[in-house]
Amino acid sequence: MFATRRLFSAVTKKTTGLYGLPVHPDPRPHLITIYTDTLKTLEKIPTHAVYRQATAALTNHRLDVVKSTEDIAKIEETLDAGQIEELKLAGKMLEWKPWEPLETPAPKDQWNYKFSEHQ
Repeated sequence: MFATRRLFSAVTKKTTGLYGLPVHPDPRPHLITIYTDTLKTLEKIPTHAVYRQATAALTNHRLDVVKSTEDIAKIEETLDAGQIEELKLAGKMLEWKPWEPLETPAPKDQWNYKFSEHQ
C-alpha cells in the first residue's frame, strides 16, 4: 500500500484503488500533521538511538518538501514515497526500546558469522 501516493492522487482520482480506503479530500495538511506527530513521538526516544536519528532525518525531509509547495503533483514527484507508517512504528519503537541493553546477554559469538569456503 502506498498511502502517500494515494493521498496525493486524491486530487485527481475518484478512488484509491484499495477497497475500503476512501480518497482523502485534502492530503497536504494531513501529511503535515502526520509528519509533525511523528517528530513529536521521536523526541521521546533517546537521541543516540539510530532509529530516531534516521527516522527524524527522513521525516524532516518529507515535512520540508510538503511545506515548500502546495502543488500536490510536485510533492508526490519529489517525495516518491511509499507508506506513511512512521508514526505507528515510532510508537512501537518507543514501547520496545531497542536501544536498551538486552535482558539476557546474547550468547558468545552470536553476531560473528563464519562462512565456509564450500558454501
